[in-house]
Amino acid sequence: MSAPVLEDLAQTVAPHVESDRAGSPQAHPQLDQPGLNLACLDRTLTIQEATPEFFRQFGTSAAGLCGRTFCDLVHPSVQQPLLRQFAGLVEGRRDRFATEVIAVGTEDEAFTVPLTAVAVRGGTPELSSILVMMSGREESVDAGVVSNRKKLLSEIDARILEGIAAGVSTVPLAARLYLSRQGVEYHVTCLLRKLRVPNRAALVSRAYSMGVLKVGVWPPKVVNDFIK
Repeated sequence: MSAPVLEDLAQTVAPHVESDRAGSPQAHPQLDQPGLNLACLDRTLTIQEATPEFFRQFGTSAAGLCGRTFCDLVHPSVQQPLLRQFAGLVEGRRDRFATEVIAVGTEDEAFTVPLTAVAVRGGTPELSSILVMMSGREESVDAGVVSNRKKLLSEIDARILEGIAAGVSTVPLAARLYLSRQGVEYHVTCLLRKLRVPNRAALVSRAYSMGVLKVGVWPPKVVNDFIK
């Protein structure tokens, strides 16, 4: 979708995606069109209003989503990069961005989905709202391992995984964590078994694909949600 089309869409839709005056969040009938998957956020990224299609994509209702922060709907591994993108809109450094995110439904069903966010300023420099447009689901992600509430790792396992992902070999990693070489190898073996992979390279790849390691962060960092 071209930038002018996005601008026209934002100007057309923004007046209709505002909070219900009675205080009860609900989808606006003006937006009840098949395939129109939109949400309106305030400056704090709280969902103020959305279309019925948006609610359906997450398997819930207006009451279940309005008032929640948008980042609650995406996997922890992509929250920080997404927050940086939204900060650009809020701070006026950009007018829009497009990316792909891992969204998480009500039953921990994870799926990738293209997302476009447009700043709505109402003719002034100040941001009045953010219009989020999402396409249909592109593919499901391994639901058995991507659960954003699944505590997979102990604290020491997390630190070892971070070290392996950063390319730290066994001896320096052992010294860093005050473990013996055999202790590190034991934990690595447990990680290989837990993530069902044959070697360290596959372990790191698997951890990123599962969302256990944060995207766009260096040195590598395990998402806190996965630590017991």
